[in-house]
Amino acid sequence: MSPEQIEFVLASAYHSGWITIDQYHATHAGLQNMPNVSAIDFLLEQQMIDAAQAEGLRLALNPPAAEAEAPSAHAAEPTPHAEAHAAPAAAPAHGSQVEFVRQGGPFHGMGLHDLLKIAFDAGASDVHIGVSAPPLMRLHGTLQPLYHDAPVIQPEDTEALMPTFLNKLQMEYLEKHKGVDFSYEVPGMARLRSSLVRQRKGYDAVFRIVNTQVRTMDELGMPERLKTLTEYHNGLVLVTGAVGSGKSTTLAAMVQEINTHRNDHIITLEDPIEYVFVPDRCQITQREVHSHTKSFGAALRASLREDPDVIIVGEMRDLETISLAITASETGHLVIATLHTSNAARTLDRVLDAFPVEQQGQIRTMVSESLRGIISQQLVPKADGTGRVAALEIMVNTPAVAALIRDSKTYMLPGVIQTGKRLGMKLMDDSLLELVEAGTISPQEAYDRAEQKKIFQPYLK
Repeated sequence: MSPEQIEFVLASAYHSGWITIDQYHATHAGLQNMPNVSAIDFLLEQQMIDAAQAEGLRLALNPPAAEAEAPSAHAAEPTPHAEAHAAPAAAPAHGSQVEFVRQGGPFHGMGLHDLLKIAFDAGASDVHIGVSAPPLMRLHGTLQPLYHDAPVIQPEDTEALMPTFLNKLQMEYLEKHKGVDFSYEVPGMARLRSSLVRQRKGYDAVFRIVNTQVRTMDELGMPERLKTLTEYHNGLVLVTGAVGSGKSTTLAAMVQEINTHRNDHIITLEDPIEYVFVPDRCQITQREVHSHTKSFGAALRASLREDPDVIIVGEMRDLETISLAITASETGHLVIATLHTSNAARTLDRVLDAFPVEQQGQIRTMVSESLRGIISQQLVPKADGTGRVAALEIMVNTPAVAALIRDSKTYMLPGVIQTGKRLGMKLMDDSLLELVEAGTISPQEAYDRAEQKKIFQPYLK
């Protein structure tokens, strides 16, 4: 088999959900040394696929002559075998196209992976493929067309897109719930946190590009004080910020810091899995909500029986998850979790207000004792237009902070953070001010994001 045929077969099997990404890479590497072995026969012998799936792959790889000579308008219409078993549209990575639409469609012959590659090479964070708009990418925080003269997408285009990257279970979930979140990998390029939803005009897909290379805390320029938060063996650390503020990147860097400096068992609970970690000194178990477990709460409850040292909770989105995370942090585990809040005071209010009024006194005491720190962040466009930089608010737990939490005086936390600079604490406004004075961001960007806007008025021209 040629390298292109091997890549087609393995990627089709991967996108159909028959093999994992690890099996994809391992099989791909092994077949390079066995040029006379058929990739289809190898998968069949290893019981990764069954006979019907193998036949579907053969039909996709070598269509009958009559089908091969059919008009291009029908080229993407699957045979019954392919529709039921193989996914010929779900071809491999860039260079061997994935059909997005029918051949000769509106994307100038480009497939899905080609579109994603354009965004990846440009340094974009997201790709939007939605009805009644051209394909878009978010570059340095701003949405813009993916390429010049990009055409407006029609409902039939996104309909044709779905089978190219959804497996059977995901298609069934989409049909039932009208939306599905999942992780997706373009081998050799990047992982993508993906979402597909039904809207008034058709289906919209959004792909968040996640760099496959986990960046360290040093590479991200994180303060040394944050490394201290990864050294605890119990307690609760919260990473907060709006959607797209870089929480996942910060979380991954903290996991990697633990992975390289401790000898522990790390369990990550995510929806979906974004960064894939390679164990160094730690054992790492990654679980995806809906794929490997029913919910964050169910996964968190189960994780307590799996001898964890560190538990990563992708999002504390309900009372059950918040309650279990606090309990786990009190019972000898380091729990690092994320929330969609903008600063330390709002984060604590969100956590505490999730509980019934009659329980809040007890919960305040528990949080005041178990909390280790809160990192709030946002990504701000650089003044020179070359990207974005993180502005951080950092709060670490001290006797003064704990007292304010117990006494329900979280509104006084900014004052404690302001006076706790020698302990590594920092307000968001102070972080923005440092970036302005360094010339990294514009005064207007800082003013728009600041809590105390009067601080930045003298800098506005």
